[in-house]
Order: sequence, then C-alpha cells, then structure tokens
Amino acid sequence: MKHLINSIVFIVSILFQIQIQSQNADDPYRFEGEKYFKNIKMLTDYGENAEAYFSFDDKKLIYQTSYDEMECDQIYTMNIDGSEKTLVSTGKGRTTCAYFYPDNNKILYASTHHYDDGCLTPPDRSKGYVWKLYDEFDIFMADADGSNVVQITNSSKYDAEATISPKGDKIVFTSTRDGDPEIYVMDLDGSNQTRITFEKGYDGGAFFSPDGNKIVFRASRPETENELRDYEELVKDNLLRPTKFEIFVVDSDGSNMKQVTDLGKASFAPFFHPGGEKIIFSSNYGGKNPRDFNLFIVNIDGTGLEQVTFSGTFDGFPMFSNDGKYLVFASNRFNKKEGDTNVFIAEWIEH
Repeated sequence: MKHLINSIVFIVSILFQIQIQSQNADDPYRFEGEKYFKNIKMLTDYGENAEAYFSFDDKKLIYQTSYDEMECDQIYTMNIDGSEKTLVSTGKGRTTCAYFYPDNNKILYASTHHYDDGCLTPPDRSKGYVWKLYDEFDIFMADADGSNVVQITNSSKYDAEATISPKGDKIVFTSTRDGDPEIYVMDLDGSNQTRITFEKGYDGGAFFSPDGNKIVFRASRPETENELRDYEELVKDNLLRPTKFEIFVVDSDGSNMKQVTDLGKASFAPFFHPGGEKIIFSSNYGGKNPRDFNLFIVNIDGTGLEQVTFSGTFDGFPMFSNDGKYLVFASNRFNKKEGDTNVFIAEWIEH
C-alpha cells in the first residue's frame, strides 16, 4: 500500500509538472512564481545527483552522484553547461560533500575509501528516517583531476561537510570527535583544527559568507525531554533524525551566534547571497507533505522570508556563482525516473 501511494504521488507530481511546463514553453523547467529564475538548464538527466558547488572561477561544478549499479555516491566534476562529467574521487568507499579550493586546482571531499572499498552498512531505518554519521568519514584533498589524494583529518570519528572560505584561508567542517556533531574550522592543509560551536544538537552543512567573516549552518536544538532523549539515543549510534533544523549564523571565530529561522521544519542547505545580507536555503515549510521542499530566501536577521521555488517536489542544495549571475541547485522536477535527483542551473534575476 505504501509503495502504491508513493507511486500515485509521483504520477500526480509529474502531471502537475507537465501542466505547469506548458505554461512556460520558453523556459520549460521553470514553474509559475519562480520570478528569480531565467533559462533553467538541466545538467544531469538521471541518477541521484546533489550538492553541486561552483569552482571559484565559476567554470566548473563539483558534485556527488550515484547511478546505474552504483551503491553509494562518488564525486564528479563537470563544466557549468553539463559537459565533461569526470570522476575525481577514487571510485571506492562512500563519498560526500565536495568543494573546490580557491585556486581551482585542488578539490576537497569526504570519503570512507581508506577504511573499506564498499559502501558500509546503511543506517538502521527501523528507527525511522535517519542519517548515518559514519565514523569512517575523513576529509581528503586532491588535485582537481582526482590525483595526489592526501588525507587531512584523522579523528577516528565523523569528519565531513567541508567547505572553504572565499578568503582562501580556512575550511569549515562538521565532526563528532567530541561526542556531539559540532562545527570546526582548520587551515587549508588540515592544521589548526578548532571547534567553534558548543550547543547541544547537530550543527553542520556550513558555508562561509562572501567576505569570509561569517558562517551559516543548519542546526537541531532538541528542547523537550522527549526530543533530548531521542537525540541522545540516536547520536550515540552515530544517527541523526533530520526532521527539524533551523538556520543559524555565527562569526567565523565562533562568536555572536544568532538564529535566523524559526519555522519548526526541516530547513537546511543554507548559502549566502553574494551581497552577504541574505541567505538562500531549502525547507519543507508550508509544503503539502514532508517531502515537498522548496527554496526560500531570507535576510540574515530573519526578516523578509520569501519562497523562491514552487515545483511541488524537492528543491535543495542551492549555491550562487561567485559573480552572482547563476544559481545551481538539485531538484526532483521533471524526473525521468522516480527517485532521481538532478542538477539544474538558472540565471538569477535580482528583485
């Protein structure tokens, strides 16, 4: 019955998308109300593709993907027109969260290949929908073609979700080395690893502001006795229930932490607008079902919340190009196959 319901939801979603598509014949991947987008292009057309991030010269994207017989993600790069898709991780283990170095000649990603060639045991879904924060994840640096791989974290705990400051001086990442998933910063070579968050709950998915002075991230803050009990029982098994996240900002040294959103939903994947005063993020706030994620934009003080996408499905992992002309994001819109997630790029129209 559950499978039948999911199939019906998928078919209805496709019919809805086709109807809206006919209304935007000149821009077929754009939905009514998506006033910030123009000339949306689909850069991948099958598989599970996500977390596509620009190189600092805006010529390349680095992303994670699994398709065909692949059991877990590997890291690829491609040109911003979708051409020259190239494997740059080792092809072994489980990988996630890749990023370019500021010189565009090196890349950063998390992987488990040094522990196991396989994909490791998936999370125990008897506990509901949970994420696994694998202890086997470490962060690696490599040349942009994937060669000369160097391990730069080695805490024996989960180290992942790494991104790099536009100032070219620091990496921010999440680690469970102190028991709770917290945010840390380090130098580009992995030295001087320093913890900057200390609140109970998961902190992660962090990005620097354009000037490198602030960090935006998603966080859970369990408050009730039941929430705390559930969180602590899961985190001791390296599990996380991603059903309630809010967006926070903090100075890059860990001071002046402020909560931006208070939506009570799964808000994640925040990224600064190039102007530095707004944040774009993904959330199921206001969605018709928990899987209905749209992009939203908000001022860094939490005011001016505005919905950006209206696909009726999943839109997530937004990132602006460094020149502010484009937005890249992952979406289930116009899938050829149920469960596929593809990478899209759009011209950003400022309002």
